[in-house]
Amino acid sequence: MAKVDLLLLHAPSVYDFRDHAILYGPVSDMIPSSTVFEMYPLGFLTIASYLGDRGLQVRIVNLALRMMNDRSFDVPRFLSGLNPAAIGIDLHWLPHCHGALEVARIAKEIHPAVPVIMGGLSSTYYHRELITYPQVDFVLRGDSTEPPLHQLLMALRGEGRLEDIPNLTWQRSGVTQVNPLTFVPTTLDYADLRPDLMVEMVLRYRDMKSVVPFDGWIKNPITTVFTVKGCSYECVTCGSSATTCTHLTRRTKPVFRSPASIVANMRMIGGLIHGPIFLVGDLLQGGRDYAEEILTRLHDAALDNEIVFEFFTVPPAAFLDSIARNLRRWSMEFSPESHEQAVRDAQEGEIGYTNADMEAILLHALRLGCSRVDVFFMIGLPAQTTASVAATIEYCGHLMTLGDKRLSCFISPMGPFIDPGSRGFEDPERFGYTLFAHTLEEHRQLLVQPTWERILNYETKWMTRTELVDATYDAAETLNALKMRHGRISRRRGQTVARRIQRARTLRTAINKELAQSGTIGTYLQLRGDISDYSMSTVCDKRELYWPSRFVNFNLATIAHIVSRHVKRWATPGDKISIAER
Repeated sequence: MAKVDLLLLHAPSVYDFRDHAILYGPVSDMIPSSTVFEMYPLGFLTIASYLGDRGLQVRIVNLALRMMNDRSFDVPRFLSGLNPAAIGIDLHWLPHCHGALEVARIAKEIHPAVPVIMGGLSSTYYHRELITYPQVDFVLRGDSTEPPLHQLLMALRGEGRLEDIPNLTWQRSGVTQVNPLTFVPTTLDYADLRPDLMVEMVLRYRDMKSVVPFDGWIKNPITTVFTVKGCSYECVTCGSSATTCTHLTRRTKPVFRSPASIVANMRMIGGLIHGPIFLVGDLLQGGRDYAEEILTRLHDAALDNEIVFEFFTVPPAAFLDSIARNLRRWSMEFSPESHEQAVRDAQEGEIGYTNADMEAILLHALRLGCSRVDVFFMIGLPAQTTASVAATIEYCGHLMTLGDKRLSCFISPMGPFIDPGSRGFEDPERFGYTLFAHTLEEHRQLLVQPTWERILNYETKWMTRTELVDATYDAAETLNALKMRHGRISRRRGQTVARRIQRARTLRTAINKELAQSGTIGTYLQLRGDISDYSMSTVCDKRELYWPSRFVNFNLATIAHIVSRHVKRWATPGDKISIAER
């Protein structure tokens, strides 16, 4: 097979999840992916775009999804058939630390001469520990690594020195070298998000299964555009808070993608995919003028996609008016975390809105024709008790009486880990946390514990891990019943969720009993599939997160154009050769 310049691999959370009997719990119910965390980072596509513009060929392989959808999929056999010049593996969010390191080990065994590069926020935090693993050759630190990665790939070909590459951690003769973290770009416009590259990879490698972002994406193609890196808020448990970014990525203030670049990227997405486009980051962090310019450009673009906005605090009513004037189809997501002001203040700081303020703006959005309003709450916050969680669910019932079916509420546990680098992780006692893991290896071992109660890397002085789990299932049951009562979900779907919650409770109790008696879960190894199944859609049916899909979710004319472009390019012999082969 022709050599690719960079093979990007996305690993499952736990590499051998197919052989384990782990009750992961509802830790992924609020995101599109499953407990395998098979959704690869958006950075894979910006890397492919940036490197592709410079003549390098990049291939993305979603190993997690391949393993999830095909129990017979053999990772070593698959990797042995590839011929990469370099291998990149993401370790962005910490729940991937087991799978990422195992995939790196296997890749290094199969291709011992091929350098293995890791990157992401967790890689950045644990770079000194990560580089000591024999299967890891390089770690790129920071929240933006496309140019340093290009420099590294060129240096590996003899065009440059490792010492000159910013943000790089590596070893020379067994001694760790930490190059200064100096690439902290003040613009995000240098790398575009190009969804057409996914189609081109399918054509080039005749492999559609490996580039799908997450399970179910073909039927529900939710897409995202990152508008910002860094944050101006100080949420205690967030690994991207203002304080965390200052120390971890050296970003002292948020940097925003320009309005022109945001809308250009959205137009590229909308030209290929009919699904909703989620704008990651509160646009108002960039200022009112910045946010309004984006709306004006979106109006001129006349996209047919649903545009989803997220807000970190209550937005001005006038800004929602502007959204409604400029867009035909829009939704909003809001995360107050808790109904209780004291808990919210403990988690987010005193950011200056009350429940009455929030309710007023949610109802205003509905009056303006907002397609849906999703309100998200969290379990595991500082100052939060089991009674407070129960009261939050009561408040969800109150919110559902205020609006119609377009307004719904969700709640999930913070898990499985409090983010490394967050203020809660760095100063746990101050914020009422007790941590059960600190190092990368300790977290890797936590991920293979038999229940999510034992996987959690924290508890609080207000709730133990056991109480956190109990509060989660109690909240899920009550909220599910409220959604049925208020018509947010059908009775049939609600009854299915209720049965799943009860089965998850029963499995948890039985597993804990066997662990207490024998220290193992031997009896339950035969229930691997059952246990895994009841780790999903337990706090809600995951389908509640999806927008209505169309009969055809993709623009067939655009796909035909990409195919034609690909055929013409490959008809030119010189274009078939990667830089690695020249």
